[in-house]
Amino acid sequence: MPTELWPPLNVIRSAFEPPGPPAAVGGAGAPVAMHPRAEAAAAAGHPLEDLLLPLTELARRREAVAARAFPARWAPGRLVSVLHEGRLLGVLLDRCTQGAQGERWHGWMAASEADWAGACDVLLEPADEPFEPLFGMVQTWNPVTLVPAPQLCARVLGEVSATRLAALRAVADECASKAVTGIAPAPGRIALRTVADTFTVLSGTPLAPEGDPRTDYQALYAEAAARLNALSNASSGALRPAAGMPRVDAAGRPADWGTRLRGWLLGDGVWRPALAVLALVVVVQNAGLLLPQAEDVRFRGAPPAAAAPQVDLTLRWKAGTDMAAAAQLLRSAGASVVGGPDAAGTWSLHLLQPAEGRRVLESSPLVEAVGPP
Repeated sequence: MPTELWPPLNVIRSAFEPPGPPAAVGGAGAPVAMHPRAEAAAAAGHPLEDLLLPLTELARRREAVAARAFPARWAPGRLVSVLHEGRLLGVLLDRCTQGAQGERWHGWMAASEADWAGACDVLLEPADEPFEPLFGMVQTWNPVTLVPAPQLCARVLGEVSATRLAALRAVADECASKAVTGIAPAPGRIALRTVADTFTVLSGTPLAPEGDPRTDYQALYAEAAARLNALSNASSGALRPAAGMPRVDAAGRPADWGTRLRGWLLGDGVWRPALAVLALVVVVQNAGLLLPQAEDVRFRGAPPAAAAPQVDLTLRWKAGTDMAAAAQLLRSAGASVVGGPDAAGTWSLHLLQPAEGRRVLESSPLVEAVGPP
């Protein structure tokens, strides 16, 4: 039975299409896609907070990127986003060359669909954090050239070490020479392997000669890279923001709440399923349903990210508390989640009115304990 890769190719393809009119909230339409593992977890009756862990992790990782405040200057090893034809695309910068028209930066496209990874797709790892999870997979088979310009609307959203950059170059060289990896094709699986007898990387498996669904996936991103390269070769040397920009909040990330998943990649041995990355992709694909629609994306010249809210108290829910009821209580108390839960199940909260909000929480039968920060 063929492996079902996530997200489905038609969902990925639709993201490259021009944005259509927004769907009416609550109106009829196609249902929101859910990862099969999430469906299985829901069917098994797992707590809602377990199902929300991908969103929690996405928020945590984007908070880490914002806190790092990468400088805007481009440099080898930096991960940048560019806005092109209404879609944010990622590029991992490799090197800079000087020409008659000035600087030209060479690198590789970066994406997030780890289930579709091939042998020349390298997954960034926890040691590479912080980085934007939307661009956590570097396509070393898919080179791209960019010409810096104010119209580029670029943001630096990560930076890999010199060692990781050398590993990426080694994989790119291996890909260009069509070297045999000795790994059998297995769509949807990640291989921990050694490159150039020196570097260990997490990558997908080679594509099968015939009938491999990842061939069509790579064609989509190859076309996107070709359009970027064409713009870089144009006389203006500038990428122009397109109509229909994706909308996010002023800081470019979801709410300030989160905690780490237990392990970024799950499984044992050489083969590891692309579960952790895919969980984040589910959130990214449906970001339009989760984020406010009031402000446009802010790029170069955006104000610095606001400081994280202070922690006013900690809270533990009683066992079996319904998450919908808990959310309603937090709204009534004017509370927002800053972090948690920790190993003891304790959440950190910020209160708009600390004294009144604390009284509301302490009087609720849903709360087991309220404590100091």
